[in-house]
Amino acid sequence: MGGRYKKLNMKASITFESRQYEVDFSKPIDLSFPLNHGSNNPKCFFAPDPHFEPVRTDAFVGSTQEGSPVNFYNVFFNPHGNGTHTECVGHISQEPHHIGEALTNFVFVSQLLHISPKVKKNGDSLITRKMLEKHLPKDDKDQRNSDEVKALIINTGIHGENKKSINFSGMNPTYISPKAMKYIRSLGFEHLLVDFPSVDREEDEGKLSAHKIFWSYPDKTLKKCTITELIFVPKGIKAGYYLLNMQVPNFSLDAAPSRPVIYNLNPL
Repeated sequence: MGGRYKKLNMKASITFESRQYEVDFSKPIDLSFPLNHGSNNPKCFFAPDPHFEPVRTDAFVGSTQEGSPVNFYNVFFNPHGNGTHTECVGHISQEPHHIGEALTNFVFVSQLLHISPKVKKNGDSLITRKMLEKHLPKDDKDQRNSDEVKALIINTGIHGENKKSINFSGMNPTYISPKAMKYIRSLGFEHLLVDFPSVDREEDEGKLSAHKIFWSYPDKTLKKCTITELIFVPKGIKAGYYLLNMQVPNFSLDAAPSRPVIYNLNPL
């Protein structure tokens, strides 16, 4: 194909809560961190740094910089400890569940909240139920979650740009209180995205209360719900409703690196 590149019309309209909105797919807002080789990544839970290396045999080196016609690299990383990732109930369940089976729809209406965590006397930084009730009151039709809003995005922004290379290990970062998670579950959200390493306390004696509440595990396990951790919301993005596209590779694991992308919903 020759000639001049022609810009495509990437706009679409959707109906949400009986109103029409325009979505411009040429203006994505990426909520993920890139996964880099080495220490230039956010990481947590004492995971090693990601490592990229070319395949090496007696007859071949998979690096164009070393004379190969192609780059052919192995990649070593931990999906829970290195960068933005999405997990399913297989993260905590005795029986295996895979993220590729849990996430079978990839586009949702989402609600983005900006919340400043509460710091307790012991130094714990928490998302509390009162905070969520303030942002998502059940008695306010215009603000509460509707059946059409499937994903909740919580942005604390507490580390700013430094989060791109911060090591959260041993820092006891922000988490969600069990009461707050029960409130999230009561509102019916199926997908939860947060900008901290885990919805539970870093050291919690293995209770994983918030994870278990979100997935209703083990009594009424919600196999299609997901939690995405360590997202990054760019500065200046306003709270409100967005169209969310979840980009997650089809790994036969409980979690995988992910790239959530949101788009503005512009009323027509």
